[in-house]
Amino acid sequence: MIKQAHPKGLYLLFVTEMWERFSYYGMRAIFVLFMVKALLMDKAAASGIYGTYTSLVYVTPLIGGYIADRYWGNRRSIITGGLLMAIGQFMMFFSGSLFSQSIGTATTMMYVGLGALIAGNGMFKPNISSMVGQLYPAGDKRVDAAFTIFYMGINAGALLAPLVCGTLGDTGNAHDFKWGFLAAGFGMLISLVVFSLLKNRYLVTPEGKAIGMAPKRAVD
Repeated sequence: MIKQAHPKGLYLLFVTEMWERFSYYGMRAIFVLFMVKALLMDKAAASGIYGTYTSLVYVTPLIGGYIADRYWGNRRSIITGGLLMAIGQFMMFFSGSLFSQSIGTATTMMYVGLGALIAGNGMFKPNISSMVGQLYPAGDKRVDAAFTIFYMGINAGALLAPLVCGTLGDTGNAHDFKWGFLAAGFGMLISLVVFSLLKNRYLVTPEGKAIGMAPKRAVD
């Protein structure tokens, strides 16, 4: 028996998620160092902000999933989340560019960036993973393997992120943190562009019906 290939939409989701995770983990790799060395925060305060940020990115997907299921659908939620996260990363870049002129302004921009990243993650994260199973008919045995492939994209992004963003940002010069954030921002843009350009072509059921669309009407 010939083994049936996975749909091409799986590899689109793989690449989209890989670059999003590159962006996420790239920023995290240098975030605490940036707060301590550039914004001159004490380590306890920086660790508290980092902990709050990482906690909230696990909570907001509950909200993002609810919005997608009842109003927007997966596709719109992913694009909205991707845009917010790209904005957040570039706000971090501007924070890293301006701290030498005004730590207060840079700190404010950092908080704005974190807010955008948290909200964007909530819209993006639950919706892209839920689309994997929608590519297959009910009962298809390939689904388990599909999620394994999908999670390999997560691992690939997490592996590349500190190598690239850490190398660019953590040079010993506080003025270079911005380059790590910039790389994370471009990673998020790649994710968003690839998804936006190819979603209509590849994110379909075996019958050719588009998946991840908004409900025909909002659920009451």
